[in-house]
Amino acid sequence: MDYVVSGLPVQPFESLFGLEDAELRVHGAVRMAVDSNRGFPCRISLEDAQVGESVLLLPWQHLDADTPYRAGGPIFVRETVRDHARIRNAIPEQQRSRLLSVRAYDAEGWMLDAEVVEGTMLEALIARFFGNAGIAYLHVHNARRGCYACRVDRG
Repeated sequence: MDYVVSGLPVQPFESLFGLEDAELRVHGAVRMAVDSNRGFPCRISLEDAQVGESVLLLPWQHLDADTPYRAGGPIFVRETVRDHARIRNAIPEQQRSRLLSVRAYDAEGWMLDAEVVEGTMLEALIARFFGNAGIAYLHVHNARRGCYACRVDRG
């Protein structure tokens, strides 16, 4: 089965990189110094930020569909990231090592299915969900905190 795991595009965030703290607050964002190699998952690179890096914590509308499932929430992005992850037929370690909530949507943004799995089981769940021709894409979230993690599309 052919699939692609994608991080968020960098362009919507570039104007925030390097802003002063007061300017970030206008956008509902804060800068944080990473003090642990786990717990600051960048949603663009799909890698955990490392100690000493700077990340922005900000709100993001991850499902901007005109349905009752429209949703958003907090995400981390690394200020040094320059391109988004696009990984074909492999699960990034960031997702593999977490408990995940996976939501399956049709092309209009209606949720058709959902499941909670350990990240090591994500690939099998992708295959199962994409066995339904009506499912267009998946959104993966961290199950414990509910934060958006990445998107999975057919390859």
